[in-house]
Amino acid sequence: MDDPSEHLHLFVEDADFYNRILLGTLFPHSLWVPLPHFFQTWLRNYIGGTLLYLLSGLLWCFYIYYWKHNVYVPKDAIPTRKAMLLQIYVAMKAMPWYSLLPTISEYAIESGWTKCFPRANDVGWLAYLVYTAVYLVIVEFGIYWMHRELHDIKPLYKYLHATHHIYNKQNTLSPFAGLAFHPLDGILQAIPHSIALFIVPTHFTAHLVLLFLEGIWTANIHDCIHSKLWPFMGAGYHTIHHTTYRHNYGHYTIWMDWMFGTLRDPLDNEGKVM
Repeated sequence: MDDPSEHLHLFVEDADFYNRILLGTLFPHSLWVPLPHFFQTWLRNYIGGTLLYLLSGLLWCFYIYYWKHNVYVPKDAIPTRKAMLLQIYVAMKAMPWYSLLPTISEYAIESGWTKCFPRANDVGWLAYLVYTAVYLVIVEFGIYWMHRELHDIKPLYKYLHATHHIYNKQNTLSPFAGLAFHPLDGILQAIPHSIALFIVPTHFTAHLVLLFLEGIWTANIHDCIHSKLWPFMGAGYHTIHHTTYRHNYGHYTIWMDWMFGTLRDPLDNEGKVM
């Protein structure tokens, strides 16, 4: 498919399809179909992000704190209900703003400003896999440095990132802390996903899936359970970040921290906080 206008049409077609799946399931068509396309997309992202956050958090908390009581987390390390409700409150205040980022990204894609492609066979499966790998490297690099600067630049830490770092002990961290950020902080840490669209050809649906998987990943790395799946930046590493503030800024893997000298392993005596 060589016609750029056909690509743009497919992007809009895909977005409309995802809108119908979620909005059409939850609401009568008369309530959402008349809305502008941009607002439909924002509403879909908002509701989808909220459901993903609440359902993944609730299921994971039920599993580790109640079903597997005292197996993964000692009783005295289980966060209080009050702490988890506060995290949910902070995340829910920010969610309408978080949802703007993928919505604006989709607008840019549909306008033809990015390097996105709508179908894997537009580039071939080998190129699809290579481009996705490069996309993930860009995201990993971008999130590492964005996260690190949110610590190193004092006004950014004081007015933005400190909201998240009130959860600095094992018994205050929970899966619900994963999205408990100041809205601008959360957007800044996710923006490498959008920047990558202008740098490397990216599959439209893969971008959306990877962006929303952030919600599940951030829930996982705030549960204080060290999964020991090297080289992934699991909760053991991220719990150290919440206690030292100077290590383990990475996202999915430990590679950026290893490359830039900020890695601390949970198994080291100095960094053992589990």
